[in-house]
Amino acid sequence: MNPPTKAVPTRRSWAEPFRIKVVEPVHTSTREQRDRAIAAAGYNTFLLRSEDVYIDLLTDSGTSAMSDWQWAGMMLGDEAYAGSRNFYHLEETVQKHYGYRYVVPTHQGRGAEHILSRALIKPGDVIPGNMYFTTTRLHQELAGGRFVDVVIPQAHDPGDEHPFKGNVDLEKLCTVIGEAGAAQVPYVSIAGTVNMAGGQPISLENLKAVRELTARHGIRVILDATRLAENAYFIQQREEGYSHCSIAAIVKEMCSLSDGCTMSAKKDALVNIGGFLGLNDPALYDEASNLVVVYEGLHTYGGMAGRDMEAVARGIEESLHDDHIRARVGQVLYLGDMLRDWGIPIVLPVGGHGVFLDARAMLPHIPREQYPAQALAAALYADSGVRSMERGAVSAGRDPTTGDERFPSLELVRLTIPRRVYTQAHMDVVGESVYYVFRERERVRGLRMTYEPRYLRFFQARFEPA
Repeated sequence: MNPPTKAVPTRRSWAEPFRIKVVEPVHTSTREQRDRAIAAAGYNTFLLRSEDVYIDLLTDSGTSAMSDWQWAGMMLGDEAYAGSRNFYHLEETVQKHYGYRYVVPTHQGRGAEHILSRALIKPGDVIPGNMYFTTTRLHQELAGGRFVDVVIPQAHDPGDEHPFKGNVDLEKLCTVIGEAGAAQVPYVSIAGTVNMAGGQPISLENLKAVRELTARHGIRVILDATRLAENAYFIQQREEGYSHCSIAAIVKEMCSLSDGCTMSAKKDALVNIGGFLGLNDPALYDEASNLVVVYEGLHTYGGMAGRDMEAVARGIEESLHDDHIRARVGQVLYLGDMLRDWGIPIVLPVGGHGVFLDARAMLPHIPREQYPAQALAAALYADSGVRSMERGAVSAGRDPTTGDERFPSLELVRLTIPRRVYTQAHMDVVGESVYYVFRERERVRGLRMTYEPRYLRFFQARFEPA
């Protein structure tokens, strides 16, 4: 049985706004080789060797293709230990496009999360947010805080097609602030887009309401700006009054509604390494720039080489081009629409950085305790060499107080699309692999965890068939 043929197009096709100059050969393997590789990796796609992967959709973090302009900038790296001119170019670019007064460079996003948590969170604090992210929540917990989910209920339903499933439930946020007390809420953590919900955006209307509410209580708003350009694209396409606005203008407006941001430049900014903490408060900047010296490097490089800071500065500029983001999200939508047309359960609406498979719906015969999303990711790799990642119970980890496993409502497999790397032919291969695994889903077995690291277990855990 072959997968369904694609429907006759109802609109004209688009093409990527770039030409390919350099290619990287990839290895194609046999089913037998892939079965051996995934078993040797403990059925964890993070532990596969990249040379054994055909199409790598593990993450869009640091896996994008840089442009000729970015590579040219790499040759202009000023590797002075202090006062690199590339830092000042990065600072100027962040101030121009995000609007924050101060920039603290870090090696990647979790470096910024660590410094922010150390600077703002004290034991007993509560940090509300529009759904958790793994590293963000861990840094908050390690600092003595407790994350509380205040995202709207629709975000936990993979089939709900609410256009802004990243929105904050304002009543729930009011309740959290009232119960904890404003003094115990150092900031509200707002992700744009919400990764764990399937790359879902927050609307500007909702962000404005959050800002108004927190301002009344003297509480900061901190953005996770990692994929803010993608969030801005959905605002442009879906929110009334913004269809005429540029991506750059929407990003700037979103940042104006916050007090700072953490940024993993490895996503939107199209680089292989780098990040920063953007701030407006001079006292908080002073504390953060002191902490970065302890944990990352001097405040004018923060764990990055000068050439990397130059690539980030140029990548920020490119990430805000409307043609770029339209093509970037368009490729994700292409894969998502294909799978939806074939009746494969995915998170709807399709998000900005990947297509998220609903593993619970695809594998109802596997109990939650046997990690259906982890099993599905392993099965996809064995079928075709496509590497994806689990975003379910394994990623959720354990409650730090009780030690009990967390079982979130969403048990997903993320097919994450790197920027400017793959063609639509690659997306066809991915879609067909998902189709064949879904067709033979009764053959997929659950998994038992045989090794569990203390922190962020999804990166290094090992499994065997249950």
